[in-house]
Amino acid sequence: MNLRQIEVFRAIMLAGSITDAARLLHVSQPGISRMLGHIELQLGLRLFERSRGRLHPTPEAQALYAEVDRVYQGVQRVDEKARDLREGGGVSLRVLASPSTALEIAPQAVSALAARFPAARIYMETQLVREMVGQLTRNEADIAVSTLPIDHPLLVGEEVGRWSLACVFERGHRFAGRRSVGLKEVMKERLIAFSADTPQGHLIARWWQEHHLAPQAQIEVRSGQVACALAACGAGVAIVDELTAKAWNPERLDFCALQGGPAYDVFMVRHANVPPSALAQAFHGCVADAFARLRRRG
Repeated sequence: MNLRQIEVFRAIMLAGSITDAARLLHVSQPGISRMLGHIELQLGLRLFERSRGRLHPTPEAQALYAEVDRVYQGVQRVDEKARDLREGGGVSLRVLASPSTALEIAPQAVSALAARFPAARIYMETQLVREMVGQLTRNEADIAVSTLPIDHPLLVGEEVGRWSLACVFERGHRFAGRRSVGLKEVMKERLIAFSADTPQGHLIARWWQEHHLAPQAQIEVRSGQVACALAACGAGVAIVDELTAKAWNPERLDFCALQGGPAYDVFMVRHANVPPSALAQAFHGCVADAFARLRRRG
């Protein structure tokens, strides 16, 4: 018996007549009659006695129904599991995020994902790129939001947004209200700089070199958040990524764009040999939406 035959036989057993079984399954009565005849012929068994428009199951039908009901319940569990998976139940997503995306972009995406899949489990942590590579290749994480490209044979990345550099300074600074500021103007300020061995320090140093400038910084940091905290206290101005600048408390810190500043891609990265789950694909879309909102706000 195939699943359709099982469904018809079970409906007849429950309804007690061809007419009621057809109504139960929302099909025509002749179709049910033909199916029952085919089932009895295929099995070589007489399953029902017909009397006054009712069908009375034979002992063979009763014995068969006990097995059929177990199969039907199993099919129902499969359907329920599939529905549960569509809603995120029984599945989890392990997310890694670069520090700057973990301030606003990734949290917004996780929040939207949690609302869309209330039964899903979501784990998120902040990681540097070198740590992301290890965790993704070891399948210790499912997906990562990286502000830098990752070149690894086992990983694949897809552009999902962009970021650029900004100049941050305390409220009331002479740059306040400006839409942009030039590098030569920044050089006249007390500068808070990234250490040269950090990814941000490397990118910014290369940009200074392209403009044939060599600024001297009094203070060095390894984190955009620390740079913003120092700038908010009046320790100087800093060049940081706009994601960190926009996520900072506007009552304490102000920022503006850098004239002619470069823009960089943000990537969604995953294991190349592991197809993304529906949850991972949905998260990708949530991150893209978060970047779209950021652009509109900016």
